Amino acid sequence: MKPIKKYITDFLEYCEIEKGLSPISVKNYAQFLRQFEAWLDAQKLTTLTPKDLTAEHIWDYRIHLSRKRHPQTNEFLSKSTQSYYLIALRGLLSYFVDKDIKSLPPDKIKLPKDSKDHNVRFLSLEQLEKLLLSPNISNTKGLRDRAILETFFSTGLRIAELVSLNISDLGNTENNDGIEIQIIGKGGRARTVYFSRRCLDWIGKYLSSRADDDKSLFARQNRGHSGEDSKRITARSIERVVKYYALRAGLPHSITPHVLRHTYATDLLSQGVDLRIIQELLGHKNIVTTQIYTHVTNKELREAHKKFHSGNKLKNS
Repeated sequence: MKPIKKYITDFLEYCEIEKGLSPISVKNYAQFLRQFEAWLDAQKLTTLTPKDLTAEHIWDYRIHLSRKRHPQTNEFLSKSTQSYYLIALRGLLSYFVDKDIKSLPPDKIKLPKDSKDHNVRFLSLEQLEKLLLSPNISNTKGLRDRAILETFFSTGLRIAELVSLNISDLGNTENNDGIEIQIIGKGGRARTVYFSRRCLDWIGKYLSSRADDDKSLFARQNRGHSGEDSKRITARSIERVVKYYALRAGLPHSITPHVLRHTYATDLLSQGVDLRIIQELLGHKNIVTTQIYTHVTNKELREAHKKFHSGNKLKNS
């Protein structure tokens, strides 16, 4: 039996071919598993095989993650970031199960409990407007950033889905009513996303200001490395863009691209769109995932019940 490290390339190919994960998802798995490889090396466990991996090893690795500091901020890894590393490792163990390779069961890897409030965070219309108006649209970078923010709100895309967009994906952007395109989202599932006329106008202004011929829809301003996608903006850069403009607009520092996805969903729900339709628009495999948004309308439902329910008009005597 090969050491665990020798199976990682096979696992990544399995994710791409058999599980149908996007190249970005596979890249993320590779990044997270590199940390596990480095830990194995540091612990002199380079030759550790799948069948010799124990619950004690997993516990020691979890302790390592909990004490690890971010190389740039020097802050301890958040619970959610620790979970990403453990989910990748759990995926590797699931691969062992699928290939009949004797190993520790995947459910032996428990994710750290996050003490944070898990209520869905989203922006009000007023907050969203402040955010959209924050970029300086007198230059290409500002136009790009405005187009990115508009695209998040128009489409509800995940950050990895937005990063992977190419200019050619949009086709004819002159349609007065906006356009719809097919994308391959999380888990290799295809879905339709919609670009509003407003969103396309800002994308058009941005593209008109660009002087490069890179195929990516949203490109970095710097030259980057050589290669086909050398100018494609990274997910990390987009996270920084959103955080920067949130602070500039006087919004909470915790605003992320996913908060904009939540804002997209809650806006549709508050306008009366059926939950099943929102599920399709977001690309959720299970309706249960989409139901996290239903709390948003609780207040509105109470107000509607109070205002319209006939029981409130009946006499008590």
